[in-house]
Amino acid sequence: MPPTLASLVHHSALKLTVRAGGDRLNVPVRWAHVSELADPVPYMEGGELLLITALKLDAADPEAMRRYVKRLVGAGVVGLGFAVGVNYDEVPAALVEAAEAEGLPLLEVPRRTPFLAISKAVSAAIAADQYRAVTAGFAAQRELTRQALISGPEGLLAALAAQVDGWAALYDASGAVVATAPEWAGRRAARLTADVERLRDRPAPASAVVGGPDTEDRVELHSIGTGRRPRAALAVGTAAPLGTAERYAVHSAIALLTLTTERSRSLHAAEQRIGAAVLRMLLAGQPDHARGVAGDLYGGLLDAPFRVIVAESASASAARAHADAHARVPAAKPTAQTAKPTASAAPPVVLGGDPLAGLAEIVEAAAARSGEAVLVVPDGERLVVLAGDGSAAVAACAEHAAALEAARAAAPSEQRAGEGGELVVGLSAPAGPIAAAGAYKQAEQALSVARRRGRVLVEHEQLASGSVLPLLADDAVRAFADGLLRALYEHDATGRGDLVASLRAWLSRHGQWDAAAADLGVHRHTLRYRMRRVEEILGRSLDDPDVRMELWLALKTTTPDQP
Repeated sequence: MPPTLASLVHHSALKLTVRAGGDRLNVPVRWAHVSELADPVPYMEGGELLLITALKLDAADPEAMRRYVKRLVGAGVVGLGFAVGVNYDEVPAALVEAAEAEGLPLLEVPRRTPFLAISKAVSAAIAADQYRAVTAGFAAQRELTRQALISGPEGLLAALAAQVDGWAALYDASGAVVATAPEWAGRRAARLTADVERLRDRPAPASAVVGGPDTEDRVELHSIGTGRRPRAALAVGTAAPLGTAERYAVHSAIALLTLTTERSRSLHAAEQRIGAAVLRMLLAGQPDHARGVAGDLYGGLLDAPFRVIVAESASASAARAHADAHARVPAAKPTAQTAKPTASAAPPVVLGGDPLAGLAEIVEAAAARSGEAVLVVPDGERLVVLAGDGSAAVAACAEHAAALEAARAAAPSEQRAGEGGELVVGLSAPAGPIAAAGAYKQAEQALSVARRRGRVLVEHEQLASGSVLPLLADDAVRAFADGLLRALYEHDATGRGDLVASLRAWLSRHGQWDAAAADLGVHRHTLRYRMRRVEEILGRSLDDPDVRMELWLALKTTTPDQP
């Protein structure tokens, strides 16, 4: 404890006597200062014990003393020491009355007690208090370090909460509560998620104080990590501002947690390298080798059905789609082969604005909270994730995608086109290690569909439901359809027949002449003549099932509202 007026009064060598303000002696003393100025207020900082002999004061004047004492109280002076036997044989009654009226402690200093002795006593007490604080801080640091080594972050938080006589909580990079001490503090810590998120957006190191007189706690928030983006956050809740010893403990906890997170980052990088090797082996059809390399790290993940997630940023995905569209040249008879996306030349984005890094944090945090294994592999401009079917990681990915969809739907239309921070995600069906390559292909296919449809996330299982026609909403497909049917439309525009409608009716009736002719209201011989004209104009035989398929899809693509 710092020195107080009470401790000075009880100091046997000083022989001080209380003349006023005896009920306010427990106030801390920051320093003892001697001043004979009539107005020493400009030189005060607050918390001082002012020592005077009234050399330049009319201490017997009640009005002068009222003004003098009032100024001292307003400046934050905590006590006044008056030396008797120098200019006054005893403390003037005017000064005693003024001190009592303002509640300012007034101490009588005997002639045999020099002011220097009081200053030394205050200085020694302050030094002793600081030494105790430093000693307690070092002891706290040793205990925190011991608990961190024995019990990890949970033990460290418990030791910190005991040191500050309050509670402590650790948050992950997503702002979710990882651990609290004591356990009852979990509810309080959860209320600060928004404050932690705001702190996360500031460059590390960052801190903030939340709470006040109207709240149950005063809470300090500190970012954890040495990088530009915080890796975690620490909350410390106490009933009062931290003292010196408590401050040492908090700073020690921050340092230890920073070391832990930075070490975790290095381990995480190593895990990612192992994960990339495991993924390559799975895609190469070597599940046994993948299990051997994964060991206990990802072994549990490979023993149950998992899903493959392939994600790209919206800007990179748009660049891929643009490149693909220019790479496809419609031929006379296109194949069903899908071009593989080419590498995008989009510039890399920093971690703070990288949607892939954000998705990785969300997925890993969800897996960590649920105690699940998850494999996260950054792959250039892509992020590949293997997570258990029905896992919290897959659910967190879906929730994040839904939130992005909702945010985009709520945004003004002129802002949607320029949103480069969004994600495009493809999710495979459940698969095992033997079928990992197929699951990866499914995720890529779902990603391609999400890119074309302007969706954030598409599951491969959704592609098997509904109609294939929405998949034809592509500029290259429309260009092919327009080129294939252009000659027929030009023929009909001259008024020499209705070949397009006749072709559509004939194809919709599966080549049944009478039924198609009835739909058109013409004779079947007229329809036969029109179909021969279609063959002549297109240079293709309608007996070829591939030709009929291509013509039907072309008709549905150019006029999808037709039956």
